[in-house]
Amino acid sequence: MNNFIFENTTKVFFGKGCVKEYLACLTKNFEGTVMLAYGGGSIKKNGIYDEVMETLKAEGRSVVEFPGIMANPTYAKVLEGAKLARENGVGLILGVGGGSVMDCCKAVSIAARYEGDVWADFWARPGIFDFTLLPLGVIVTVAGTGSECNGGAVITNEALKVKTGRDYPQCNPKFALLDPTYTYSVSEFQMASGGFDTLSHIMEIYFSEPDEDNVSDDIAEALMKNVIRNLRVAMRSPRDHTARSNLMWDAVMAENRIIKLGKKTDFECHQMEHQLGAYVDCNHGAGLAVLHPVYYRHIYKNGLAKFKRFATEVWGICADGRTDEEVALAGIEALEDFILEIGLPVTLRDLGINEKSDLKAIADSCACVPGAYKTMTHEEILQIFKECY
Repeated sequence: MNNFIFENTTKVFFGKGCVKEYLACLTKNFEGTVMLAYGGGSIKKNGIYDEVMETLKAEGRSVVEFPGIMANPTYAKVLEGAKLARENGVGLILGVGGGSVMDCCKAVSIAARYEGDVWADFWARPGIFDFTLLPLGVIVTVAGTGSECNGGAVITNEALKVKTGRDYPQCNPKFALLDPTYTYSVSEFQMASGGFDTLSHIMEIYFSEPDEDNVSDDIAEALMKNVIRNLRVAMRSPRDHTARSNLMWDAVMAENRIIKLGKKTDFECHQMEHQLGAYVDCNHGAGLAVLHPVYYRHIYKNGLAKFKRFATEVWGICADGRTDEEVALAGIEALEDFILEIGLPVTLRDLGINEKSDLKAIADSCACVPGAYKTMTHEEILQIFKECY
């Protein structure tokens, strides 16, 4: 394995009823107003908002609300949240929602305490912290991104048409409350999208060097099989507590940095999807589902042994009587069949991209990241987009 340094400072409280049990004592550690951040308002329909507010009010906490965080949080929304936090003496951000809410809150935790240009100094390039960030705690209502246990935040700069992420350990939430029952009200499509985002995170770590025997790959295989098995169960029985619990913890394990240890990682597919999202605001997990099989057909020969292993170990494909290439392709086909099975889109047209969309401009805006078995060019990314169309 490659050398590494491991750090994760988020304290996780997992299980049914954990919000009622722990939220009050956790918030006592932070002075000032609590900024309750959330998305489109679904937490007011499913009872989560009432439960959180009752807990905070019982502790006599002053609360200011920061609603309306969109699916692809924008830099403008980050600045809005930072201004609100400064004006109201906020001492703790409490993000309630999925990855978009958590990502936006992490960026707000920087912007609320920084006097300079947050985008230029922390997103356009890696930043250096010589100040203390505004503390953040999260309550997860949508499983998928794993943002609750890392410092990663993906933000869209609409003016520049750039969607990009940074992962700063300083942005890790101080605490994360994960109650699987909070995910029950999520739509079937969003559950499938979130589950595939988790699977994508694991695959993009798995399909990278080193390929010799290592702990990270073994854990990744177990996690991929767990996501596939439990997403199938959850699609049939959305309130299956075991399945929803496993999917929630799969998402955390995919992005809490553990399986990245010693790996180069290949997040090219995420880069491509991010830029699709910057131009057309498509659903993240759905965009990844469209791209992955086509992208893997472009790179599998460069990582043939690992793709063969993916087919046999994750999908249970028998290698007898087949060439390594045939087995590898069968694994990619199994992935494609699974995407269809869980009802996610398979073409860019399904995402709302049409003949008016400038695929070349989107391809040219994508970063060609290191770490992959095959380094992309903008020309090949454009070809992938065309094959996905």
